[in-house]
Amino acid sequence: MGTPTLVSFDIENGDSVVKAMDDDGKAPNVALWAKIPDYEDWRLLLASDLLDQSSLRTGYAQILDAMDKAAIPMHRRPTILMKPMNDPMIRDLRGIFASTADSRGMRLGGQKFGDKYLEDAVVYRIK
Repeated sequence: MGTPTLVSFDIENGDSVVKAMDDDGKAPNVALWAKIPDYEDWRLLLASDLLDQSSLRTGYAQILDAMDKAAIPMHRRPTILMKPMNDPMIRDLRGIFASTADSRGMRLGGQKFGDKYLEDAVVYRIK
């Protein structure tokens, strides 16, 4: 089976999640669609210093709460991969791209960031 394709529908759904988090005061520092070899499909990778860093479970609950408040229907909720801010991949992405004036729409891939190989990615933000 081949790698699933990321389509405009996915990009729009990801935009909705990022906006929901912004509106809920949980703005992500890193938000991007990522194709990582650990998973067969694309994941909306999110990291925010405004999410609970001590518990992934609580962090995911905060993201779900933001989507609930924004009334994002279940069928429009992407598969999310939340990473803590101290994750090596997040630290590396931020170290390289945080000073970029506008990272939205950047394509990344074919390289390792921190401890993860990133096959492909479409960036919403890295700050």
